[in-house]
Amino acid sequence: MSDNPSWKDRLFGGFGKTSARLSENLTGLVTKAKLDEETLDDIEDALIMSDLGPATAASIREKLAAERFEKGLSEHAVKEIIQREIAEILEPVAIPLEIDAFPRPHVILVIGVNGSGKTTTIAKLAHLFLEQDYGVMLAAGDTFRAAAIGQLKVWAERLGIPIISGPQGGDSASIVYDGVKKATETGIDVLIVDTAGRLQNRSELMDELDKIRRVLGRLNPAAPHDVVLVLDATTGQNALSQIEVFKEVAKVTGLIMTKLDGTARGGVLVAAAKQFAMPIHAIGIGETIEDLRPFAADDLAAAIAGIEK
Repeated sequence: MSDNPSWKDRLFGGFGKTSARLSENLTGLVTKAKLDEETLDDIEDALIMSDLGPATAASIREKLAAERFEKGLSEHAVKEIIQREIAEILEPVAIPLEIDAFPRPHVILVIGVNGSGKTTTIAKLAHLFLEQDYGVMLAAGDTFRAAAIGQLKVWAERLGIPIISGPQGGDSASIVYDGVKKATETGIDVLIVDTAGRLQNRSELMDELDKIRRVLGRLNPAAPHDVVLVLDATTGQNALSQIEVFKEVAKVTGLIMTKLDGTARGGVLVAAAKQFAMPIHAIGIGETIEDLRPFAADDLAAAIAGIEK
């Protein structure tokens, strides 16, 4: 896989406002020779305001309280502890998507609410797998939206990969069935399936996903091998409620966080890791096709804490 030398710069740049906000909130709090209860409370509040969530903030507060600062306390020392604690939370869930299914294809269902960047993320995933020399096919299973079908067709054409699609309002399970059959016949390694993400009618969504699973099960009992939820970092704590709902209705196995550029408050990834301990496969740090990168816990922890690496 080729490496984009600027992706870390964009990751750190994307957390500019988050880390700046955290630094601003810490300034003036860490000039004392020791951490008293009031200072610890203020630091905990600063962490919560950075979207890390109450549980993570409380955990970091406890670690700060337990530290011994023989030479006094500095802002950098506090940031190093924050970085270390965030990394410890994130490292167990930094798990890349592995294409290991036999027989092929490896089937990945991708879900997410409208506007989360789901369709674009599917294209970026396809590009990532193409870089690893896998054969990739797309299936336009979100038949609820004609725009989703059209957008996925455009991406497939740009990437030079096959796509299975049908008309708006068509049967998603039939499209997935055709996709698996075609992928099997042509020796495709990875089938990435777009699925409906509407939550207005949870029972309808659950019925649709259950039907897709039954169809897949008849062709390959192990499929789908992954069910990936795409989240928009700019939604902040709302992303946690989306995980809760989709975990229930779609049996999510892993996460991808998009839009970690700009003003995204990506601290919510830490809150998600703390609350759900669900694999985080990748992050989107820009709009180009190369801007989906495998998730690296240390880099994200440093970016959130405002420590350059």
